[in-house]
Amino acid sequence: MDNTNEPEMAAKPGEFRIEQLFGSRTRARLLTLFLENSDRAFYVRELTRRIDAQLNAVRRELKNLVDVGVVLEVEGKIIPTEGKEKKFYRANMEFPLFEDLRGVMRKAAVLMNREIVRVLREKGDIDLILLTGRFVDATNVPTDLLIVGTIDPEHLATAIREFERDIAREVNFTSMPKEEFLYRKDVGDRFLATILDAKRVVLWNTFPEL
Repeated sequence: MDNTNEPEMAAKPGEFRIEQLFGSRTRARLLTLFLENSDRAFYVRELTRRIDAQLNAVRRELKNLVDVGVVLEVEGKIIPTEGKEKKFYRANMEFPLFEDLRGVMRKAAVLMNREIVRVLREKGDIDLILLTGRFVDATNVPTDLLIVGTIDPEHLATAIREFERDIAREVNFTSMPKEEFLYRKDVGDRFLATILDAKRVVLWNTFPEL
């Protein structure tokens, strides 16, 4: 693949950034999106919105991925009732390294989970971060990420947006201060109980009883 000279902030010591593996953030995010949504196709402008990248950068990286063979460029209609046929892109599941690449991206997602912990703890006073819901195939849980602690809402929103873009999926998250968490836990709040009783992955925890 062509090495695209995208302006990227240098990673701090011990900080994982997936673009370090693939040469650019746009390329890494496109790969993640295609590999995790191999059953569907995307238009260019949809891809641009989904990964929050410049149109020209997306087009350039799509060409790279098509040239390598991991992505297919197709003329047609995603929706049968559409009028004129358009160009869209989808993962090439026949690509020889398809499963290997998907495995790499999923393992990288584990490191990105650690990265969201670092970012949140850096920006606020965090007591608990746990993954549940779609992250662990717990479809009955109403949230994917629980954050307990004190953090500026703008910092939290920025961190979540970056996390979503990196893992190529939307994240339903719940945030509450420590006092509210402890109160809800004590009174047996049904919403919180659903989260705590379900399958979960604890990324950060300062509560000894959990």
